This record gives sequence, structure tokens and C-alpha cells, in this order.
Amino acid sequence: MQAFLKGGSGISKGASTSKQNLEKYEKSVASKPWVEKYRPKSVDDVAHQDEVVAVLRKSLTGADLPNLLFFGPPGTGKTSTILALSRELYGFQLMKERVLELNASDERGISVIREKVKKFAQLTANALREDGKKCPPYKIIILDEADSMTKAAQEALRRTMEKQSKTTRFCLICNYVSKIIPPIISRCSQFRFNSLSVEDQKKRLWHVCEKEGVKISEDAMSCLVKCSEGDLRKAMTYLQTAYRLKGEEGICEKDVLEITGVRCRRM
Repeated sequence: MQAFLKGGSGISKGASTSKQNLEKYEKSVASKPWVEKYRPKSVDDVAHQDEVVAVLRKSLTGADLPNLLFFGPPGTGKTSTILALSRELYGFQLMKERVLELNASDERGISVIREKVKKFAQLTANALREDGKKCPPYKIIILDEADSMTKAAQEALRRTMEKQSKTTRFCLICNYVSKIIPPIISRCSQFRFNSLSVEDQKKRLWHVCEKEGVKISEDAMSCLVKCSEGDLRKAMTYLQTAYRLKGEEGICEKDVLEITGVRCRRM
């Protein structure tokens, strides 16, 4: 996995601080679930979503970032993609000040838009990262599961998007774009996230197995991907659960079936 910050040794105080922050970050994720630990750290590390990666890569070279609407099946990398972009734009430390992430299914009322979102959008932000590099003059608000928001909350969000367009970019993430009101859709660049191919899923899972020292048979890996139904997040969780149960014994197809509770044929 590529690091999203590169610090040379002894070249500057800013670079040294950046390297120290990255080391702290890597230590903190060591104990996290593998889903979090192995999220893409850069836009180029996002798999199977070439169109959105091409657009977001331009924003890293100075192009303006539009409001975004990501939609598609769960576990296809929607949240991971915008978080990877945010890390590259702002760096690890400044990202905490520049990015607001909300789960709209938990906080979906109009009060959230009027209070949290509006307040954050109005805050001023620093222009430099901790390593001294310039970052974009806007903040990012991520609304996950935006299709769970009430219509009144979406109307309030539309007005906030209009008023704060100079200082804030919004990224709405949902499974069903049909549940988002047309005025919001028209203000966003839409990107459909497709289910990852079997090959891409296996490639990611084998990478995790290599890093974590997991022993798993080919049949078990195929069964794991089949039972996860294209949801890489689910597959990663199943894999970690199986490893905790089996340890160095190795994971077989039977183990996968017992953990998932799903009957699946070999691929």
C-alpha cells in the first residue's frame, strides 16, 4: 500500500513532523479492523473505478473539485475513495480540520443540516498543510448513506450547498440515487461505483493475507468472494473473523461456510 505522505529524513521540520504523524497513524491502524487498516491510502490505490479516479486525480493537480455524488452497491469503495482523496489533498493532520464525515442514516434530520453541516461549512480553514505544502481553499463534507436523509433535510442541504459553494465541497454517498432529490443531483457530478470483479477482490484479499500472514486455500478464497456477493468490505470482515478463529492452522472452505452462514458453490 502506498503511503499518502512522503517525508525525507532530516530535510525540514515540516517534513519531519509529517513523517512522525504518519508513523503515529500507522501504529494506530495496526490494531484496527482490517477494513480500516487496508483502506486505499491514495486515489491511485482505488480499484476498478477508473472514471472517478481520473476525475479526482485532476483535483490533485490543481483542478477545482465539484460537488460529488457517489452511488452503487455497498462495499465497492465509495467512502474509501473520498477519504483517500482527502488525505492526499490535506495531509493526515489538517484533514481533521478540513473534512467533516457524517452518517446520514444516524443523523438524517434537518437539525443536522442546520447545525453541524452549516456550522462546519462557515468555518475558516488554514491554507497550508503540516508539511508546508499548499492545500485547496475549500473544506469537504462527506454525507454517507445520504439516501436515508429526509426530504426536508435534503432541501436544507441544497440551500447550504448554494450558500457555501465558494468554501465547501460536498460528497454525498448512497446506494440508491433515486432517493436523492433532483435539485441536489443537478449540483453534483455523479459517479456510479460498480461491483469489483472477482479478480480485483481476490487480489486485494490475497494482499491482506500476505501482510497479515493468513494461510487460506484457493477453494476457501473463491468461496469467500462468492459468499460476500461483491462486497469487499464484507469479505474483509469474514477473512479477519476466520483468521481469529483458525490462526496459524489455515482457513479452509468449510471454515468460510461456517462463518458466513451461506451455502455457496465453488467458483
